[in-house]
Amino acid sequence: MIRLFACLVIITITFTIPVSAKKLTIERLFASPSLSGPSVRGLKISPDGTRVTFLKGKESDHERLDLWEYHIASGETRLLFDSDDLHSGNEALSDEEKARRERMRLSGSGIVSYQWSKDGTALLFPLAGDVYYYKVGDKKARKVVSTPEFETDVKFSPKANYISYIREQNLYVLDLQSGKETAITQDGGGPIKYGMAEFVAQEEMKRMTGYWWSGDESKIAFTKVDESPVEEVTRSEIYADDIKMIKQRYPFAGKNNVVIELAVIELDSNKVTWVDLGKNNDIYLPRVKWTNDSNQLSFQWQSRDQKTLRLNIFDTKTKKQKRLIEETSNTWINLHDDLYFLTNDNFIWTSERDNFKHIYLFDKTGKQLKQLTRGDWVVDKVENIDQKRGLVYFTGRKDTPLERHLYSVSINTGDIKKITSRSGFHTITFAGDSQTYINNFSSINTPPQVSLHKSTGERLAWLSENKVDDNHPLADYKNDLITPEFGTFTTDDNTKLYYRLYKPSNFDDSKKYPVFIYLYGGPIAQTVTNRWGNLYLTYMAQQGYVVFTVDNRGSNYRGKAFEDPLYRAMGKIEVKDQVAGVKFLRTFPWVDKEKIGVHGHSYGGYMTLMAMFQAPEYFKAGVSGAPVTDWALYDTHYTERYMGTPQEDPQAYEESSVFPYATNLVGPLLIYHGMADDNVLFKNSTKLYKVLQDNNIQFMTMDYPGKKHSIRGKKTRMHRATMIRNFFDLHFGIKR
Repeated sequence: MIRLFACLVIITITFTIPVSAKKLTIERLFASPSLSGPSVRGLKISPDGTRVTFLKGKESDHERLDLWEYHIASGETRLLFDSDDLHSGNEALSDEEKARRERMRLSGSGIVSYQWSKDGTALLFPLAGDVYYYKVGDKKARKVVSTPEFETDVKFSPKANYISYIREQNLYVLDLQSGKETAITQDGGGPIKYGMAEFVAQEEMKRMTGYWWSGDESKIAFTKVDESPVEEVTRSEIYADDIKMIKQRYPFAGKNNVVIELAVIELDSNKVTWVDLGKNNDIYLPRVKWTNDSNQLSFQWQSRDQKTLRLNIFDTKTKKQKRLIEETSNTWINLHDDLYFLTNDNFIWTSERDNFKHIYLFDKTGKQLKQLTRGDWVVDKVENIDQKRGLVYFTGRKDTPLERHLYSVSINTGDIKKITSRSGFHTITFAGDSQTYINNFSSINTPPQVSLHKSTGERLAWLSENKVDDNHPLADYKNDLITPEFGTFTTDDNTKLYYRLYKPSNFDDSKKYPVFIYLYGGPIAQTVTNRWGNLYLTYMAQQGYVVFTVDNRGSNYRGKAFEDPLYRAMGKIEVKDQVAGVKFLRTFPWVDKEKIGVHGHSYGGYMTLMAMFQAPEYFKAGVSGAPVTDWALYDTHYTERYMGTPQEDPQAYEESSVFPYATNLVGPLLIYHGMADDNVLFKNSTKLYKVLQDNNIQFMTMDYPGKKHSIRGKKTRMHRATMIRNFFDLHFGIKR
């Protein structure tokens, strides 16, 4: 193993907070109301710019969501729809909807999602498997779809004359004026799905739909997915009082994917045209989007190895297509949603072609006109385009990778202006007219605050000020919160890594403290940010632990070159960088070198195992949650992006699995997993259990009946949090 050592601290940012008040407890961490204060979701500005709508939990049950609105002119907030008034009793979700919500990381019940019509005159939302429609000005919403079956992926058509949805793997359209329902497809069922996103599209590509309306409502583009080539596995979902045998088509790395086709139907004639995706059907279809011309459909074609991404245009009249852009990479291409067609037929696109994600302007032929942003920093996403003023609004990390800010760039001059000013994390939702936006802001010591702003940044109103006053749920605890330090250290190959460090309550640098390392470590993720988040880390610091997190190479928002070292080498550079973090910690005299524990979930669970198995001299105890143990057991799109296939590079798969190193385990290890996990299959853990048992290596397990990958549920989360603390207390000799 190559040894890395940490050296000079480059930056340290310290936030101070008064001391001495109530300490957090596990019970209070998960009690209602949340210590973070009032929580709102689904924030949207109506297309006419007159109101802001959002979802908020009930006072009695914060997981049961209702739909609210804030009227901008009057400054009044009111409840639009109480979910209990529209539907009472149990919401029996279909299996498809359960899986869809798991993929969307969508929790709660009641009104969990909604949408505005494009003209701002109506709202549409699903509830308990049916569909409700509300015309602004009416006294109540009406149920427009009421069937025994479960409708999913409900949408307005662009002019709000129709709504569309998926029922039993077929696509339907409902005429809102006549009430007539039309089945666009009819032979969906079994392995055939129409208008639906396949498993890897939902979980890995973040494409949650399989159909798209043209702007003039004359056509719908839709996918046909044939899952029959995908290996069907029978897995058990173990519940407290039941075991369900589930047949699931799971595309394991190196195995068959679905066959996907793309079609366009003309609604007047019911004529269907199939888009030629090429002779090779072993490809991905990550994005589909209509241009401003309802005869021109764009789609993105991705090679199976994800080293090539093409943006194509299909002409529904001539049935011809042309290629606008082709992105290539020696490793992989990251997907994005930053494609915007302008009224002058130019378009905006983001690319990592210079190793950092930046914004580009192209003409209608695909010729690059200019690069709008550049530098050793990344754009998060394009948020809005004001074509009248020639401005592209985007969020990015221009000032620091630890914070997300809103900026604008002039299409004409390339001048960039920073719009948000408060240090922290800004999540932006623009109005369709580009004149206002919603800012969901937080920082490491400021719970989420939601405000309405002009496009210049001027605040117009608080939507949820969430001020920590005497009535706030956090009031009794705020003076004892431990705010972390942020800083950097460099590895021996001169790579700068960012860290976050909490010191224990009543810190005394003459004492020695145990360490709790919290990590994730994998791609498409970042854990070290100036953002309100995981109060459990503060809790552990209050329990007397030094709490430490470092974002190793492979993690997000530092540029593509920072991600690439894990290509076909997962579990190597990440562990080396985490070891460098431990060596950095060991330079402090108040760190107990013999009591350094590590914990993570999912990829963090995998990283915990690799740290314990590969570097037991640094990581003395570990808690691994829902880990991948063998990348051949994970899905195609995620795994092959970074690892290729097992057939191409079996050695890479062997070296990236935990099993060659498992017998090196020295310190105490606890593994937990959801026993109904359909993402990181439970088999990952049971396979490791068997190897450790066969080698008479002692370890501990805690498996959660009926729980999926996220392991949700208040009681379960309380149990897990208590278990993790107790485990480290036990093995580090800490008595309460």
